[in-house]
Amino acid sequence: MTSPGNLTVVVYSQLADLRSAVRTAVGRRAAPDLGRIDWVECANYSQLRNQLDSGHIDLVLLDGDAQPTGGIGLCRQFKNEITDCPPIMVLLERAQDRWLAAWSQADATLVRPLDPVVAARTVAELLRARAAAIPVVR
Repeated sequence: MTSPGNLTVVVYSQLADLRSAVRTAVGRRAAPDLGRIDWVECANYSQLRNQLDSGHIDLVLLDGDAQPTGGIGLCRQFKNEITDCPPIMVLLERAQDRWLAAWSQADATLVRPLDPVVAARTVAELLRARAAAIPVVR
């Protein structure tokens, strides 16, 4: 359960090592001015969709090369289907695939292998932007 002030970040990949690498690179607190991160790991689409449907997600990190459902396509789907979609970052294997992430409407990208400084800074920027945004009222 998330404590007040904590942030919920979902990381999606069928690869447990990649999910662990993301958690390790970013850590429990992306920046001193932000709350602690409660990590939620999803290994398949149904787990990810259930988390997004909960409405309590602050940031989503998607493995662009996940199998059988890649994060690039999922990002585009979620951005077009979810009202007030949380920010989505796509993890890429190759920097050359940033154009695909732009097509998918990703808010940011990270290229593997992950640089912990860049990963934490990018996560912090997206979390700050989410906190500062005006929420969509349904």
